Amino acid sequence: MATILVVDDELGIRDLLFEILNDEGHQVELAENAAQARNARAAARPDLVLLDIWMPDTDGVTLLKEWASTGLLNMPVIMMSGHATIETAVQATRIGALAFLEKPITMQKLLKAVDQGLARKPILPERPILGVVPSQPVSQPLTSSVMVQAQPAASRLPASVQNFDLSQPLREARDTFEKAYFEFHLAQEGGSMTRVAEKTGLERTHLYRKLKQLGVDLSRSKRGGV
Repeated sequence: MATILVVDDELGIRDLLFEILNDEGHQVELAENAAQARNARAAARPDLVLLDIWMPDTDGVTLLKEWASTGLLNMPVIMMSGHATIETAVQATRIGALAFLEKPITMQKLLKAVDQGLARKPILPERPILGVVPSQPVSQPLTSSVMVQAQPAASRLPASVQNFDLSQPLREARDTFEKAYFEFHLAQEGGSMTRVAEKTGLERTHLYRKLKQLGVDLSRSKRGGV
């Protein structure tokens, strides 16, 4: 399973791509503009990005150029557009885009481009997860578990957030961390989806979808705040 970020200002296209890619077993993050795309890229660290060219705030080519100039273009990016010229497609490719899909996008072309993109994903070091410190000197290999920095209410934290196993594959480790992150905030906010959404910076619909993907048990939260 891969994490794929879909950036498109059209709700219908976002929903369609989400359904197709989710059915293929991928974890799909959605953004409707460049601002949301920046946040989603930083939070989800996607394995691949599907990026629309024409968007109201910042166009896709400009965002692609921004990522390339700041060293953030370390994942395959596939551009999408229904009105782009050949010159625009060539420009995006020169900046670093892997491919270009013309709308309307057929399922066959989409899945083929995604498979090719994931197959060519470079293996690059990830930045360390904030708030996590090794339980042994950093000069030694991190093969055992690490502990989250001590907090006053540590005894009330979910068990999954107290121990974090770095020997897992990257995607599984990331899912484990994200699940613990949301379980912690749900516990802190008494199960209130509204307050958790505000605290984590996610829309309620996106938050609920994320919790379902991670397998977070909402029945253990207080129903009154949900």
